[in-house]
Amino acid sequence: MIGKILRGKRVEGLIRYLYGPGRVGEHHDPRIVAGFDEPDELEPPMRADGSRDFRRLDGLLSQPLALLGERNYRKPVWHLALRAAPEDPILDDHQWAEIAKEMMARTGLAADGDDDAVRWIAVRHGEDHIHVVATLARIDGVRPDVWNDGYRVRDACRAIERRWGLRSTAPADRTAARRPKRAEAEKAARSGREEPVRVTLWRQVAAAAAGARTEADFFAALEAEGVLVRKRYSTRFADQVTGYAVALPDDLASSGQPVWFGGGKLAGDLTLPKLRLRWGADGAARPLGGRHVSERTALAVLRTAVRRAADSVRTTDNFVHALEEQGLLVRCRFSRLEPDQVTGYAVALPSVEEPVWYAGGHLGAAYTLPRLQQRWNASGGDIGRPEDELTAEERQAFYDDAARAAAYATAEIRRYMAINPYAAEDACWAASDALRVAAKVTGNTDLLQAADVYDRAARAPYGSVPRPSSAGGALRAAAGLLRLGGVQNRTTVSILLLVSRLISLLETVAEIRRLQQRQAQADAARLANRHLVRARIAAGGHRGSQAAEPVRPSQAQLAMAAFPNPWAPMTNGPAAGPASNAPNPGRGPRRSR
Repeated sequence: MIGKILRGKRVEGLIRYLYGPGRVGEHHDPRIVAGFDEPDELEPPMRADGSRDFRRLDGLLSQPLALLGERNYRKPVWHLALRAAPEDPILDDHQWAEIAKEMMARTGLAADGDDDAVRWIAVRHGEDHIHVVATLARIDGVRPDVWNDGYRVRDACRAIERRWGLRSTAPADRTAARRPKRAEAEKAARSGREEPVRVTLWRQVAAAAAGARTEADFFAALEAEGVLVRKRYSTRFADQVTGYAVALPDDLASSGQPVWFGGGKLAGDLTLPKLRLRWGADGAARPLGGRHVSERTALAVLRTAVRRAADSVRTTDNFVHALEEQGLLVRCRFSRLEPDQVTGYAVALPSVEEPVWYAGGHLGAAYTLPRLQQRWNASGGDIGRPEDELTAEERQAFYDDAARAAAYATAEIRRYMAINPYAAEDACWAASDALRVAAKVTGNTDLLQAADVYDRAARAPYGSVPRPSSAGGALRAAAGLLRLGGVQNRTTVSILLLVSRLISLLETVAEIRRLQQRQAQADAARLANRHLVRARIAAGGHRGSQAAEPVRPSQAQLAMAAFPNPWAPMTNGPAAGPASNAPNPGRGPRRSR
């Protein structure tokens, strides 16, 4: 059962709407089934011309509001629409009356035996729903508390479902995404948009946040997509950003100004404070760790970071500082004759183990410090462009490492099942980042739908921010690798391997959400997984009979061993693992079902 709360100013207009024909003639035989008095006493009488006389009912409901006077709520009319699921049995008037009474009691507006409670009625004009109308003023002159009434209604709906054997629905755990309002959907239809602007912005902001490693990266990614960004600054510290809002250039209000949406209005985990916790509470960059990347990928990542730093500075000191701002480890080599003079440098990715250092010349001849200094002193020029672009082998290495990181995270989540299922919150949250970026760089609609559906499965209940974990770090590293790798041929073995790993990951997330007794999130993960299976079928179908043709022999063997028959029925267990002779550090132990 679903309950939706609305607030209004005039009870008279609402009553006449409930007794009217409805917007499309959907109201049939309207009648009061429950209320603060007997329904027969509250039912509006019929006039001689067949119309209803609402004057007495209007007065009874409005009278307590006069006792509060200026202490009234700005919108004192409380309107609750209760609807049963289509597969639920049809309830009679007596059953709906019991449901309405239990709802009013559990929300605290009209408890049993409270003669001074608010005045209310329940109107039924359809088989599967009722409307509860109350005025927020008690007979004793006290204004009732309606703070967090939506959560009390949700809990009451679940209790009613258990009592009457109705379809079970999800609890109000604040994991569901914010839905567009009716006016937004109607505006999108008038404008010829495929979806409301709120949904479009939510998807773009979520993708930008998933691929970013710093706050600057996040805002730059939004602006690159053509999204308008408005930052909110602190009233105490002029340079401190405390929030943001986004808008589409062609979405204008009646005043001609853009319609802005704050991050919290798009999703609870897209506020700037929670995004900063994702990137690092201290505001420092969180680069791709060396644990989940191969040597080829590490070289490509470091070369990209060095090129970006060199493009933004003109001195050696600023160059070293720019590298450190990106979160890299930097080691300078100084002259023996002049100890303060830097003659070279080496960089490394942070790692839980001993970092692996690469000198500038190892990255390429154009990346040595003397060559960079010549370029800065020449006030022009550029680092050799052929070396800047990622090669096909490097892009494939990025995708392979992302798949390996996803496999590692899957193994870690399976380990959490045995020791503490609630320790996997960060990994479930970070899986959304990997899906978002994978959908963006591949342009696959099935992956995009999987990322949208998985959104609810990713969030921790009640808006809490999970504690960072190694599994979550692996998945965010996978997202970063995919973002740097960019667009890849959708039919390559690397794409198929990545999707296969993501399928196994989401199956594991669905299982751990079930162990956590969060059915709505488990269902979201399973539904997202179905979209991934379709993506794998579509990608594999493009290759046809050449699916086993090796791109690289070792990768082909690994991919063919990892892919079960895509047309075979899905099982509840994890996807088949790779061949025993193939490298797979993320593989977990087999579990009997």
